[in-house]
Amino acid sequence: MSRNRRSRGRPVSGILLVDKPPEASSNAVLQRVKALYGAAKAGHTGSLDPLATGLLPVCLGEATKLSQYLLDANKRYRARAKLGIRTTTGDSEGEPVSERPVSVTQASLDAALAQFRGEIEQCPSMYSAIKHKGKPLYSYARQGIEVERPLRRISIFRLDLVAFSGDELVIEVDCSKGTYIRTLVEDIGEVLGCGAHVTALRRLAVGPYTEDQSYTIAALEQWRDDGGHSALDQKLLAQDSAVSHWPGVTLGDAGSFYLTQGQAVQVAHAPASGFVRLYRADQQKGSSFLGIGEIQQDGLVAPRRLISA
Repeated sequence: MSRNRRSRGRPVSGILLVDKPPEASSNAVLQRVKALYGAAKAGHTGSLDPLATGLLPVCLGEATKLSQYLLDANKRYRARAKLGIRTTTGDSEGEPVSERPVSVTQASLDAALAQFRGEIEQCPSMYSAIKHKGKPLYSYARQGIEVERPLRRISIFRLDLVAFSGDELVIEVDCSKGTYIRTLVEDIGEVLGCGAHVTALRRLAVGPYTEDQSYTIAALEQWRDDGGHSALDQKLLAQDSAVSHWPGVTLGDAGSFYLTQGQAVQVAHAPASGFVRLYRADQQKGSSFLGIGEIQQDGLVAPRRLISA
């Protein structure tokens, strides 16, 4: 039994920010990180296309309980697009399906981008991982099957033109969860009357995290080779960093006990509503993170996602 327990890996917990390389799947990066850390449990917080690079938060151990909050977080991307050509997948990995002349001015491009700022509706790509009858849409697309997809309401908080020359442009996008940049680029291309597809895509930010905090797989491998697991563990962020935008409340021993038993508790100076970070006061060790709570209508704090110490 002890051998089986050891084979499942270390009980290491925390959040690692990885700079995903091109051509690698998000799952391949996840599995490599899990192996490097010898972690018992790991999960990522939203796939990036193999074409895409950039920020991929990986949750280890107990931090996997918080992955949904990063899945739901706002994102930032930089995309390069080629005008005049539509492809089957909306990016350069697909086959061309139409080619039209490009006659785009700075003024027409600015006007087109303006139509996509704010709250808009978007039809997900057939090459997305959205499930239909238990199968991802891309599995139908590869069989030549078109599935009807309901429009999704998303928010584009910022859409800036970074560069534009001839038939190529670069944009930066701050957006809500569920936004497909390939679809956004395709839709911009249709408004311009020439079509477009993504040739490069990089994720710059996820929730509170930015790309400058991330590490390449090569760097992680070097740290592992030089210093073992202890060197890698120093690169992990605290679990509560995933929800740092929510207010924190601290409970005493009694409140912490009842909360961990699944009961809602009264907390002094708690917000009137919304989600909160929960901490247990400890005179010896300082406060320790307990997990996520939510303020009920009666003012009590109810546990929603608790972290094991």
